[in-house]
Amino acid sequence: MIRAVIIDDEPLACSIVQKFLEGHTDIEVAGVANDGFEGFKLINEHHPDIIFLDIQMPKINGFEMLELVEKPVSVIFTTAFDEYAIQAFEKNAVDYLLKPFTRERFNKAVEKFKTQHRQQAMINTLQPLLESASGIPGQSNRIVVKSNSNIIIIPHQDIKFIEAADDYVKIHTKDSSYLKNRTLSFFENILDPAVFVRVHRSYIINITYITRLDPLEKDQFRVQLTTGELIPVSKTGYPKLKKVLGI
Repeated sequence: MIRAVIIDDEPLACSIVQKFLEGHTDIEVAGVANDGFEGFKLINEHHPDIIFLDIQMPKINGFEMLELVEKPVSVIFTTAFDEYAIQAFEKNAVDYLLKPFTRERFNKAVEKFKTQHRQQAMINTLQPLLESASGIPGQSNRIVVKSNSNIIIIPHQDIKFIEAADDYVKIHTKDSSYLKNRTLSFFENILDPAVFVRVHRSYIINITYITRLDPLEKDQFRVQLTTGELIPVSKTGYPKLKKVLGI
């Protein structure tokens, strides 16, 4: 039996998906959630094969919720999100349904998923999906992380610097630091290049926290942040930093 989870802040939209799924006796609805927090809990509890997911929701949006999901899962978007923006990531989702959608269109998306599922062709498309979504205009200027059982929302402006940490990165804020299963290159691509600069292969810094730039020997530099940390600046990172600082 295929397990499904429905996540949408509109109860009517959830009801429509449930109604349409009644025609698919090989799919059981393991749970329904009306926001990203509850949706994430349902996913961890039931480990669904497929998620029917809205994008624009309160608290955290659909993309932010997906960033918290650790195991591969298939996604069919059910959304009123702009059709042209959807083109940026549609190739990485199983399918998307632009509201209002018909039963016929819904069945087409579900059959597409079933074909992939039967052929065991499911691969982890979550990472490329999220990387595609990061370039969509209007995507939130914040990062969502897990800390023990808590979900923390970090506005970009609160990030002091990001540090490579093996297969993770460590995001440093004024108050704490958090691990996230992403690469520095991922954040280099999504953060504002006028504010965040990759000054070293292991560091991206928020230039608003820089208090001084000190030369070292052999074309090496370091910056000191307003909170006291000293961050190395590599030979290749220095020209990028100079350009952004206008020096």
